[in-house]
Amino acid sequence: MGTFKAIVIDKTDTGQSVGFREFDEADLMEGDVTVRVSHSTLNYKDGLALTGMAPVVRRFPMIPGVDLVGTVEASSNPEFKAGDPVILNGWGLGETHLGAYAEKVRVKGDWLIPRPEGISPEQAMAIGTAGYTAMLCLMALERHGLKPDRGPASVTGAVGGVGSVAVALLAKAGWHVIASTGRPEEADYLKGLGAAEILERSELTGPVRPLGKERWAAGVDTVGSATLANLLSMTRYGGAIATCGLAGGMDLPASVAPFILRNVALLGVDSVMAPKALRIEAWDRLVRELDHAKLAAMTSTIPLDRVMEAGQEIVAGRIKGRVVVEIG
Repeated sequence: MGTFKAIVIDKTDTGQSVGFREFDEADLMEGDVTVRVSHSTLNYKDGLALTGMAPVVRRFPMIPGVDLVGTVEASSNPEFKAGDPVILNGWGLGETHLGAYAEKVRVKGDWLIPRPEGISPEQAMAIGTAGYTAMLCLMALERHGLKPDRGPASVTGAVGGVGSVAVALLAKAGWHVIASTGRPEEADYLKGLGAAEILERSELTGPVRPLGKERWAAGVDTVGSATLANLLSMTRYGGAIATCGLAGGMDLPASVAPFILRNVALLGVDSVMAPKALRIEAWDRLVRELDHAKLAAMTSTIPLDRVMEAGQEIVAGRIKGRVVVEIG
């Protein structure tokens, strides 16, 4: 047993404190696999945890970070052995279980999946929960029977992590992608990922009408609240919206009109507790279908000691695309 570097959140009388310090391996939580972490990433949820702007962290002290890629160091789980390359997304990591912004974690082997061949550790975390969630959204739309010949697909929060990958995946699958953003200066970035049209965020944040003009057959929403309600009101007959985020709020000020008059479906997508078979399918498809050049174009890399600063930036809407965190 020894110590390792980690970012640790502690509870205080006025909220929480966040610091970079040595953490004792003896204080790791229960699990049957110990992983040496090489890389993590920065998601909106991580920013909320680091800043305390939402009650993401459920126990203290907490090491934040919901994603990791690394190498098994020790295992009593029959599915994994020392030296295996693995990925972990979700399962309460960084919320109820000590997370990924550390050089080591101890977790349940059932939470891990093998890192697929064909992607490096850096690429795996460039994808991270954001990219994996975007793929789950695409898969949900496909299970609903939607194909590109039905009409355009919309993506909200398109400059963010989930949005950026969703734009690239939908475009690669043949969809005419309408990317919604409040950052019109990033139009060239979004078109480089495959967006055919750029939609000003203001067109989806105004008062919600029961039904609007039919504009798209499918959509991926990362925002929630009035944005999602407007998105639904403008969805074509028989279309569907896959929703996976709440950056704009948890409420949904919508009417039943799109559902009962246009046969529109709202598809909820969860990445935290998704079954292992679904995770493996999503990751295998990401390796095959996500353009590695586009992934590189949306990715930046920071060291672990910059995560606290980056957490402030992501909740302020100043982060574009994906951020890989180098742990080692």
